[in-house]
Amino acid sequence: MTMRIVTNNQKIISFACQKLIFFLRFPVIRIKKHSFYRHLRFLPAGLLILLYSCKGGIQADQETPTRGNIKITADESFKPFVDSEVFTFTHLYTNAKIKAQYKPEFDVINDFMNDSVKVIVSSKKLTEDQIRYLRDTLVVARTVTVAYDALALVINRNNYDTLLKYDDIKDVFLGKKKTWKELDPKSKLGDISVIFDNTKSGNIRYFKELYDIQGNLPENFFAVNNNEEVVNFVSRNSDALGILSVNWISDKDDSTGMSLVKKVRVAGISKPFFDDNTYYRPDQGWIYDRSYPFVREIYLISRESFTGLGSGFIQWVASDRGQTIVLKSGLVPATMPIRLVQVKKE
Repeated sequence: MTMRIVTNNQKIISFACQKLIFFLRFPVIRIKKHSFYRHLRFLPAGLLILLYSCKGGIQADQETPTRGNIKITADESFKPFVDSEVFTFTHLYTNAKIKAQYKPEFDVINDFMNDSVKVIVSSKKLTEDQIRYLRDTLVVARTVTVAYDALALVINRNNYDTLLKYDDIKDVFLGKKKTWKELDPKSKLGDISVIFDNTKSGNIRYFKELYDIQGNLPENFFAVNNNEEVVNFVSRNSDALGILSVNWISDKDDSTGMSLVKKVRVAGISKPFFDDNTYYRPDQGWIYDRSYPFVREIYLISRESFTGLGSGFIQWVASDRGQTIVLKSGLVPATMPIRLVQVKKE
């Protein structure tokens, strides 16, 4: 025997529909002609509103944390990681359909504020003003930290200056150093061309905030269209220095990522206040303990007003199974305990 749960809203709507049908069965008598037509013009609009309410109520009841059809917007920097999470989740829960679209960080936040999507993936939290605006419209934004990411600096394979000082990187962003010889007197390369993914990118915003850059970037900084193009540009230009999220080049089971990492070298970076001649690559252990200096958080942010598919997806990514995919993507899980193992070479 099949049972159907009927909400209070459905009961009210059903009752209203019954009364409306009952009323329409009887002819209108003793009603002034002009009064009848004046009120009759509102009937189609009322019926449309009623039908829309019925449809909306049914859709809300049909959507659950593991069933439904939603769209999410994610920062393009996290495409490999998000693709893996969505693929696994929707294959485990076959009634769940999640379409992920990828945009620069600025557009991701705009989609969320404009209510174009209910869930976003970003390395930027909402500002206090944005949170206040949403609350004024009776929307509560919920933010969950699901992973730690690192911004990798990549260089051409013909460039052997694979160890870069933190202070030198800072001087490059401030426009104080513009040639490879200023970083390494032995370098035979010329001017440094810094390549990043997009003018509205969260990658470049991170460094502008880190180094308190208020105005424009130096003239030797150039934007392409996405993280994959950063790698391809650097692979063709020996003077280039590229910036991209480490998840693009760290998943050993991802054929695209492995093909990209073979095209470039990943630079090791010293800590701020360089004093011990030690450099760190954006490996998971150095991301976890913050030895690698360019680390940021990845957030899943929801504006759902009920526990729907978006909320279910967020809970799953934060669960052990979702965090295992974070680990596989070369990122560091934010909600799963981490155990570091030091391997000594004989």
